[in-house]
Amino acid sequence: MEFSELITRRHSVRTYLSDKVEPEKRNAILEAGRIAPTAANLQPIKVLVVEEETNLVKLGKAANIYGAPLAFIVCADHTTAWQRPFDQKKTTDIDASIITDHMMLQAEELCLGSVWICYFKPDVLKTEFNIPDNLEVINILAVGYSGETKSPDKIRKGMEQFAFFEHL
Repeated sequence: MEFSELITRRHSVRTYLSDKVEPEKRNAILEAGRIAPTAANLQPIKVLVVEEETNLVKLGKAANIYGAPLAFIVCADHTTAWQRPFDQKKTTDIDASIITDHMMLQAEELCLGSVWICYFKPDVLKTEFNIPDNLEVINILAVGYSGETKSPDKIRKGMEQFAFFEHL
């Protein structure tokens, strides 16, 4: 599949079949995240894999994962992230986003649906999964076989509203 087809086809899935994701597909998604670039190659991201029913129930206390049988909780370690020296901005959100995007696109290539979730209760996740204080939960990626019958129409702004050459 061409990259342009992959990124055009990918959409947020909010209905999943109950079928479990095969370990080889789960591992391929993790590998896509593992090899994704991070600032200064410091790799400050930890990914918690949630696929056992009891842990999916725990996750459900903090976020709606729409019945997905697999979820990745993407966490950033503030103690190891690169920091821009001019204003001390840490790249945790950026690194986590790059990794999540790679994982999301790998899932699509494997004919799995996904949805990127930022609407969650961080305190509940920290408690339920014993996430240490040095880690911040950045997002959740829910993954599984889509139960949707058709992909929604994507409405995107035109290029003239998106890209500006030489000045805004």
